Amino acid sequence: MKPIDNPIQLIGNTPLLALANISIYQHMLFAKSEYLNPGGSIKDRAALQVIKDAYASGKLEKGQVVVEMTSGNMGAGLAFVCKHFGNPFIAVMPKGNSPERLRILKAFGAEVILTDQVDGKLGEVTGKDIEYAASIAAGLANERNGFYVDQFNNPSCLLGHYKNTGPEIYAALPDITAFVATIGTGGTFLGISNFLKSKNKNIKCIAVEPEEAAILKTGKIINPKHIIQGTGYGIIPPHWEKDLADDIITVSNAEVKAMTDRLSLQEGLYVGYSSGANVAATLKYLDKQAAVENERVVTLLCDSAYKYSDL
Repeated sequence: MKPIDNPIQLIGNTPLLALANISIYQHMLFAKSEYLNPGGSIKDRAALQVIKDAYASGKLEKGQVVVEMTSGNMGAGLAFVCKHFGNPFIAVMPKGNSPERLRILKAFGAEVILTDQVDGKLGEVTGKDIEYAASIAAGLANERNGFYVDQFNNPSCLLGHYKNTGPEIYAALPDITAFVATIGTGGTFLGISNFLKSKNKNIKCIAVEPEEAAILKTGKIINPKHIIQGTGYGIIPPHWEKDLADDIITVSNAEVKAMTDRLSLQEGLYVGYSSGANVAATLKYLDKQAAVENERVVTLLCDSAYKYSDL
């Protein structure tokens, strides 16, 4: 492997790992190791695409401040990327996110503004918490003549996965039969799924939601609070394509916690709750397949457990 000349080049090209110990479905269950990105999560990819596109379009100049609402992962990715592009970064984050995320943002040199929660609590950030933080971030960007990322509405977040993550998965496993991922902003699921279906329309794309905040599956929210930080906000993503999801699988807090623990104990993978949700849902999907020996299912290990207080 040749030396690299910029840490930005560490983003992407993460390994596709066969999960051989977590279930009976050996050689059928694979996970993209996104926690190995330098900012610690899959959001590094979206952050890089957003900043590159903003420069290309003239919306962002060197030295101009970048502002974004974040649950932590997108903020860490943006702080890392902005540092290397020469842009100061301000993260606006609901107080309910783990303090570890705050420390990571500050370590990367970000200015962090914490916003009060509307109806969530520590470790459980809701859609209303996110909407309030986003309004603060948009106002701040306007006040400081900054570039507001607006990840929920920014198509670059989808493009980064369409151009990079999806092709990496397909190149590593061209006989993939299904892809499974949680829904937050929707950028990861939509970008990867659109690419995979462009290569093979028979690839099943399965969305994952919290059991009691499954707005896409059920059209209603029973309880907006859950442990899967950075996803499952009970909001229909602005770019959502209903027909792209072949199925939507829900997971409970107990299932997510149990699987996250198992990934650490049985696979040696110290990853976060969204990873546990993805793997738990993937096993549910495999359980439903009649000809399971032919399945090759890919999911995502989104971030590291070092970003969580209770893992």
